[in-house]
Amino acid sequence: MKAYIFPGQGAQFVGMGKDLYDNHEQARQLFEQANEILGFRITDLMFSGTDEDLKRTNVTQPAIFLHSVILAKVSGDGFKPEMVAGHSLGEFSALVAAGALSFEDGLKLVAARANAMQKACELQPSTMAAVLGLDDFTVEDVCQQVSDIVVPANYNCPGQLVISGTIAGIELACEKLKAAGAKRALVLNVGGAFHSPLMESARVELEHAIVNTDIKAPVCPIYQNIDAKPYTDPEAIKRNLIAQLTGAVRWTQTVKHMLEDGATSFTEVGPGNVLQGLVKKVDRAAETSSLTVNA
Repeated sequence: MKAYIFPGQGAQFVGMGKDLYDNHEQARQLFEQANEILGFRITDLMFSGTDEDLKRTNVTQPAIFLHSVILAKVSGDGFKPEMVAGHSLGEFSALVAAGALSFEDGLKLVAARANAMQKACELQPSTMAAVLGLDDFTVEDVCQQVSDIVVPANYNCPGQLVISGTIAGIELACEKLKAAGAKRALVLNVGGAFHSPLMESARVELEHAIVNTDIKAPVCPIYQNIDAKPYTDPEAIKRNLIAQLTGAVRWTQTVKHMLEDGATSFTEVGPGNVLQGLVKKVDRAAETSSLTVNA
């Protein structure tokens, strides 16, 4: 079975999507429609902005979403998913590509999500850290030992787990994790504690938008971050999208479940190849590729 996977924040690069804009009329129309919906020319920032421009959450998230979704749409008959999944933000891209969300509604939700998360980041200084070389249980146990808010946020692959929390909590957790044998416990240059209880204000704000958005049954199951299980029921999908903001991204578990359910290949749709690398770390034998379209 063909699995299509969609990247999240961190996959962006200057110039992303320009080839699609220059070579495909459908892509050009969708990018211009996005500029109108967002109220600013995100294409200028994507194609010729700076790295700093693209790091801003209100730019990063819609930019990656647009690249993924438009790439899928332009590929036409080359895009025939039998199962889909997205890493964090990528879950929204996957839903649009699988026909559960319209392009317009998906972009509006992503923009609302990015703005809500940015506001939550500004409410309380917080951060994330990448932990390498420890099993999940040890990382979870150390997080529970810290009195400040510190939680597992991204289960990326075996031996790589990102934690999220207050600045003081993350710094203390990193010390404890190194003492526990972590190869690295590195504080990340991010704006806040994504996928943690510190995103509660964003979850509340986004919940209203999601509840009032029309979501249909996708053409294939979507494996959602919150519990790594497949869903096709629109109401369940909505609940899981809302819970995702404060819950962990269970990517390792997602890939394992997709393999158990018959995935024979994983095609990454969007900028970069980060997810392909993570899939390979879950199962070296897994077939991976990037979705491409002819000019």
